[in-house]
Amino acid sequence: MTPTLPAATGFLVSARQGVGRAPGPVFATLGAHESTAEALRTQTLDAVLVHSGSAEDAVARFGDTALVLAGELYNREELLTLLPSGSDVRTDAQLVRALLGVYDLHAFRLLNGRFAAAAALGNRVLLATDHAGSVPLYTLPAPGRVLAATEIKALVPSTADTPPAGRPVADAPRVRRVPGVHQVPAGTVLDLDVRTGTAVTSRTWAPPLSRRVMSEAEATAAVRTTLERAVRARTAGGTTPLVVLSGGIDSSGVAALAAAHTRGPLDTLSMGTDTADEFAEARVVAGHLGSAHREITVPTADLLGQLPYAVWASESVDPDIIEYLLPLTALYRALDGPPRRILTGYGADIPLAGMHREDRLPQLDTAVAYDMATFDGLNEMTPVLSGIQGHWSTHPYWDRDVLDLLVSLEAGLKRRYGRDKWVLREAMSALLPQETVNRPKLGVHEGSGTTSSFSLLLMDAGVPDADVHRAKSLVVREIFDRVVVEGLDPAVVSTTDAVDQVAARLKETE
Repeated sequence: MTPTLPAATGFLVSARQGVGRAPGPVFATLGAHESTAEALRTQTLDAVLVHSGSAEDAVARFGDTALVLAGELYNREELLTLLPSGSDVRTDAQLVRALLGVYDLHAFRLLNGRFAAAAALGNRVLLATDHAGSVPLYTLPAPGRVLAATEIKALVPSTADTPPAGRPVADAPRVRRVPGVHQVPAGTVLDLDVRTGTAVTSRTWAPPLSRRVMSEAEATAAVRTTLERAVRARTAGGTTPLVVLSGGIDSSGVAALAAAHTRGPLDTLSMGTDTADEFAEARVVAGHLGSAHREITVPTADLLGQLPYAVWASESVDPDIIEYLLPLTALYRALDGPPRRILTGYGADIPLAGMHREDRLPQLDTAVAYDMATFDGLNEMTPVLSGIQGHWSTHPYWDRDVLDLLVSLEAGLKRRYGRDKWVLREAMSALLPQETVNRPKLGVHEGSGTTSSFSLLLMDAGVPDADVHRAKSLVVREIFDRVVVEGLDPAVVSTTDAVDQVAARLKETE
């Protein structure tokens, strides 16, 4: 039986020459911590792993190469065909290490997964993210030592004994107010020289620019088949997954496909507040699928009070993204019990332009191209959101093969007959009630009332309506500085205090 969670869900690594001390762990991700040290010929790779009981499976070594992997692969069977029969590759980490021995850093071009990886070989350190950067990865390189972690906060305590500027990393954005720390871009491997801290950047994936012309029948069949494969890869192993269900086409499609590959009833979960919910719509789908369904209501005041947790987990400073992630954070924090494998419908709007109500196809395709070019670094998909409660979330719409297909479909298949996300709705039409298939799009921040409640909180504090969005950005940055940069526990950081301080500053500048 496949474990519910990957072998490791996060890490902090230190690749160094000579003597030195490994940094201590600071993670929002809940789990046991295990330290390991791999002494290679020219460097030592120290690591602290966050895990749920199988940390040794997240580390692989052969000869003068050692690798640490957080996350999981979804095309393992395909990858095995690239290695000699009988190869000892029981774990995902062993498989990636073996592929490195054949393809070097180009091995990361082959992987479809949700992962971050650090490998030491010779005088080099390779830091790689999956195609979507869905497991964020950060680095602080300096001559003689390269640090990397799946959370910014794990690197902050280490900056005191590191040159403040670190080494610049081309094409990698710097992290706000943490000197020398850069975020590894999505679909990228950094090839660093541990002696100098210098890096060479290589892309391993990029959103497709060309568009595919397909018939309606061909496109809908391809979408269903590719999405079904992605869901099956995430539900294999015998454990019953939990699907976050809003009753919209995105999450309902994932639930329907997951139910087909789950022994016994599927588990589904919906979240709402005292001001808004989508419970009725989700019940229709749960009843249709026969799932074991649960509803969680979070009072609006409590939801807004969890803003520090959303920032702490996502380490994002984009207020729009935080609004999307806040209800998910509240849902995960309210989910008690043992660690769960959670599937979501999150992310379908980006490649399918679901948030755009534009019938003119050039503008619709422009929106898709822009959204795919600007998602990196927003940390929308980070597993830390569910990881703060010990769970592992995964998003089938951002499977590499699914993205390659959805992005490349010509815009007329995404907006057709006056319906948004037409090709997805058509692909799922045989599996779901028609009222679900035809239901208009509603974002998670809208269905829970998050956006309006956050706006009202600011206006009640005296922020003019015209300044609300700017104020949201300032509040999120204020909280980021406290819970990520300063390292405060989000439990002691008040959303209301941050709002009041921002409102006061804005009033002073009037």
